[in-house]
Amino acid sequence: MIVISAVTALVLLALVTQAGIFALQRAYPPQGRMIEVDGATLHVVEIGPRDAGLPIVMLHGASSNLEVMRRPLGDLLAKQHRVILIDRPGHGWSTRARRQDSTPDIQARMIDAALGELGIDRAIFVVHSWSGALGARLALDHASRVAGLVMLAPVTHPWRGGVGRYNEIIAMPVIGPLLAYTITLPLGYFVTESGARNVFLPQMMPDGFVKNSATPLLLRPREFIANAYDLVTLKASVAAQAARYGEIGVPVTIIAGEPDKTVKTEAHARPFAAMVPNAKLIVRPDLGHMVQNAVPDLVKMEIETMIDRIVPGQAAAD
Repeated sequence: MIVISAVTALVLLALVTQAGIFALQRAYPPQGRMIEVDGATLHVVEIGPRDAGLPIVMLHGASSNLEVMRRPLGDLLAKQHRVILIDRPGHGWSTRARRQDSTPDIQARMIDAALGELGIDRAIFVVHSWSGALGARLALDHASRVAGLVMLAPVTHPWRGGVGRYNEIIAMPVIGPLLAYTITLPLGYFVTESGARNVFLPQMMPDGFVKNSATPLLLRPREFIANAYDLVTLKASVAAQAARYGEIGVPVTIIAGEPDKTVKTEAHARPFAAMVPNAKLIVRPDLGHMVQNAVPDLVKMEIETMIDRIVPGQAAAD
């Protein structure tokens, strides 16, 4: 009877999960176009004027999607600039053929290919959190595509500790998918709000953030598993690429906060800035992890300062 009850419960949870997936995807449909690249289909949203000079590409971190970069920062930039928002492979409405394609080097190749399809030769890249490692990899492996790099609370180096036991379990064969396709979505409804609130500290989470950022899409099994793979493979990835950071030749601006408990500035932003030749580091004593939400005007000013420095030099070179 115990076995029958357990199987019945799992079947019911699986049915609830499938109904939840349907409801989430109706609530948060794709907003842009799909671009096929080798190993992935990437969801891309373009906002702002197309003829506004050097484009700005925005890449989100873990446990999120392009909407986290869109409001308020992307919309603010789009008043004067062409802005390209991309769901990273496996996140939001982007897919990837293999869950194991979770590393910054592979995702950098996919994003570089998508920008080529869009006809974007060079751009400013604005990257948050997990995508700090991705932005660095783009600047290393696809330097001709990167005009400049603005990094917000970036992950760049190996750190002490792990990424949460639940991520390690979800990334495991068999048991991970079993949990993801049964309990993750129903349970996630009760913890998403509090989890998001903690990431903002010491700032307050904006009202309606979880809904406006389409964060519940993360609870879909395929995305939850992809996110777990991204996290459990990240430390080894940054350990492998960190020695190369001195090769980055583009201008880099890093904005981070001392109170950030999600990605510690002392372990990432400071050592990265010390290694990169043309890096500017801004550390705020009152700033948490969600830099793009807390200080969008500062980020916009730094992006535009970088563009003003790059464009005259580019014109002279031409």
